[in-house]
Amino acid sequence: MLTHKNNPLMHNDRNSIILNMIPDITPEELLFVNNLTKAYDSDQLHQFALIFRTKRKDPQTILLTCLLGLVCFAGIHRFLIGQIGMGILFLLTGGLCLIGTIVDAINHKKLAFEYNQEMIAESIALIRMQNNLRS
Repeated sequence: MLTHKNNPLMHNDRNSIILNMIPDITPEELLFVNNLTKAYDSDQLHQFALIFRTKRKDPQTILLTCLLGLVCFAGIHRFLIGQIGMGILFLLTGGLCLIGTIVDAINHKKLAFEYNQEMIAESIALIRMQNNLRS
């Protein structure tokens, strides 16, 4: 049941919208999104989910590109999450002699979550700018 446009959604409605739009979202990300979008109506939540879905990186993608660094080119995962300097460093040093690549493979979920937190904040800022332009 969706509520009136100006009223915030109930918790279960919010979760169902987000899970339908972004089915592979992690529980940590869902909790983070719920905390930041409490006052959003269904239209704003749909807009947010559409924007965030395009920016989000899956932890499995980070892990696969990190493991690729053990065999091939180290640092690809760092380029994917926007850490260009670390990507170049990993590329030139062989993933800091593979130790950095192994550490990143272990911490791939943390790397993805930190990147996705930044993208959630960026998506929310875009929604606010759109709303300010409409007003």
